[in-house]
Amino acid sequence: MCGITGWIDWNRDLTQQADALERMTETLELRGPDASGTWLSRHCAFGHRRLSVMDPANGAQPMVRPSKEADDHDCVLVYNGELYNAPELKKELLSLGYAFKTSCDTEVLLQAYVEWGPACVERFNGIFAFAVWHSLDQTLFAARDRLGVKPFFYRRDEGRLLFGSEPKAILAHPDVEPEIDGEGLAELFVLGPARTPGHGIWRGLSELKPGQTLTYDRNGLRIRTYWQLESREHEDDEATTSARIGELLADTLERQLASDVPVCTLLSGGLDSSALTALAVAYYDRTGQGNVDTYSVDYVDNDKHFKAHDFQPNADAPWIARMVEHLRTAHHSIQFDTPELVDALEMAVRAKDYPGMADIDASLYLFCREIKKGATVAVSGEAADEVFGGYPWFHRKDALEAGTFPWSLSVDLRESILSPGLVESIRPREYVADRYAQAVSEVPPLPGENEEQRLMRRMSYLNITRFMPTLLDRKDRMSMAAGLEVRVPYCDHRLVDYVFNVPWKIKQAGDREKGILRKSLEGVLPHDVLYRKKSPYPKTHNPNYLSAVKTRLLERLDDPSSPMLQLIDRKKVRHIAETADASTNLPWFGQLMSGPQLFAYLLQVDYWLRAYKVRLV
Repeated sequence: MCGITGWIDWNRDLTQQADALERMTETLELRGPDASGTWLSRHCAFGHRRLSVMDPANGAQPMVRPSKEADDHDCVLVYNGELYNAPELKKELLSLGYAFKTSCDTEVLLQAYVEWGPACVERFNGIFAFAVWHSLDQTLFAARDRLGVKPFFYRRDEGRLLFGSEPKAILAHPDVEPEIDGEGLAELFVLGPARTPGHGIWRGLSELKPGQTLTYDRNGLRIRTYWQLESREHEDDEATTSARIGELLADTLERQLASDVPVCTLLSGGLDSSALTALAVAYYDRTGQGNVDTYSVDYVDNDKHFKAHDFQPNADAPWIARMVEHLRTAHHSIQFDTPELVDALEMAVRAKDYPGMADIDASLYLFCREIKKGATVAVSGEAADEVFGGYPWFHRKDALEAGTFPWSLSVDLRESILSPGLVESIRPREYVADRYAQAVSEVPPLPGENEEQRLMRRMSYLNITRFMPTLLDRKDRMSMAAGLEVRVPYCDHRLVDYVFNVPWKIKQAGDREKGILRKSLEGVLPHDVLYRKKSPYPKTHNPNYLSAVKTRLLERLDDPSSPMLQLIDRKKVRHIAETADASTNLPWFGQLMSGPQLFAYLLQVDYWLRAYKVRLV
């Protein structure tokens, strides 16, 4: 993968802004450690950092090719992503008379734009965020993949547009101040670490939503949605549905194993990662590519302190061993201790440019950093639970009828730790109610559904469009900070589009969560692994972690220079921290963020305000 940034300006000669563009580009060095490139013209400047995956010797960016209308005018591309149907597209373009200088998908994407213009995105199967400058008509065209796996932030001012893979690229522009207003604070403290789609947290910053394109010229900015979830009658029976899912998943995985650099899989011993690993092993065996490397993560003394609960019913380690023995993979088990997790909280903020999932982010960054020593591309089971309905809140009546986001039910807790002034300013209850109503209003109805069917469709839509982006955002930012590309086969838009309309009764085939996925994988996985109870991404259960983040948080509360103090109720937060122990449950977000993660989140807020010199407006 890569890092992209750019600058369109109608009022300034950008050929004189090379230093500013270089600063913006170099903020993305970790995303693209292999090469750097810039391109400038009077009104457009592009920057690119490259992580070489396909055709490492070629494919440098920004890439320039003649436009279709006139050879003396160019189309210039910066691109972050992978096109998994590049071979088919290239074959079609060759038949139309195009010649290729490289074997990378970057050139395929650019020539596809030259041939089909903005309509090219509808032909793409992949994960991508890209921008093309068309010099003939002085137009910027940008697009983001259908599920939002790859990020694209932008800021529009009078006569100017800035964009980047991460906020840091835009914040590096000399005219942009690191500011946050009340709405940004509401996103952080009321919804965080989730975000409203399109919201960039920083004042003036937006994010192109999944499945959208952006066009910018002298007439202004135009956004178009080229893909979104649609509700349709599902006509296949259970057996046909199971077979179709199996076919889609196998095809998707094989496409995503394409690479000119080492590829591995992330293996937790659960259904989702085990399935991808088993399919990868079968493909490697069939094509004679040798053993598959697998990686797992755990924490020092987790075996001593793990306690089963609804969200995490069993430990992963025995199941990982079971799959490694079954598949004969070349396995690498990585462990982290408390001091490493605490120290990495700050790096996780640097990677994301605002607070995130605390140690869940930090551990993923550390994990990816270790994987990078042996591989450049990893395959992950992310998103299967959102697509197939695996989370506990899909199966609880109280969550289905809660009237709010089921992964963030603790509005009372969130409000209680904020300063009275901030509560009055951002009105947490009203803010989350408005954002939830907005999300529900988007759900595409299907005539004839009963109340239960409508509830399940709504829950599926919320998970795919509101919860899944949080995890994809985390995966992209933490992996790319380590220079590792992570591919997510369960986000293939064909699979998501198909499964979204599978009736809940079929999704729960065999009266099990993700039952239809399990059924489609019969014969691929051992029976005990196939029907193992869901377990999420592992986190540390070591009480030393709670002790460490408590101690650091209390130190911040005693520091009069802490910029966080103006935003929180110091007395309330101190009481919560001082009385917390291993049994304390403070549900902050999702399955994994409770007591220790709340304290770590506040530490990230404090660090972020200091390190970025954030100005509250």
